[in-house]
Amino acid sequence: MSNYNINKGIGRTVEFKGLKAQYLFIFAGGLLGTLIFVMILYMAGVNSYVCLLLGTGGASLIVWQTFSLNRKYGEHGLMKVGARKRHPRYIICRKPVHRYLKFTTKPNVR
Repeated sequence: MSNYNINKGIGRTVEFKGLKAQYLFIFAGGLLGTLIFVMILYMAGVNSYVCLLLGTGGASLIVWQTFSLNRKYGEHGLMKVGARKRHPRYIICRKPVHRYLKFTTKPNVR
C-alpha cells in the first residue's frame, strides 16, 4: 500500500526564508528593479565595476530593508500602518446642524 504525504499548509500564508505575505512581493520587485536598473546602466556604457557596485549595494539594501520591515511589522502590520495613515484624525463639520436634518411632510392625497 502506498503512503502519500498530505499537504498540511492549506490556508496558511506563503513563507520563504522567514519573509511572509506582502514582503515577498516587495523583495522580488525590489530585486527585479535593481536588476533592470543595472542592465540599463550597463547598456548605457557605464563602467562595469560601477554597475556591479551599484547592483550589489542596491540588492543588499533591499534585502536588509525587507527583512527589517518583516521583523518590525509582522505579517499584516504593514497594511495596518497604511490603513492608519489613510484614516482621518478628526471629522470637520462646517455646516449648521439644521442643514443635515431634513423634514419632509407627506402630501395630502385625495
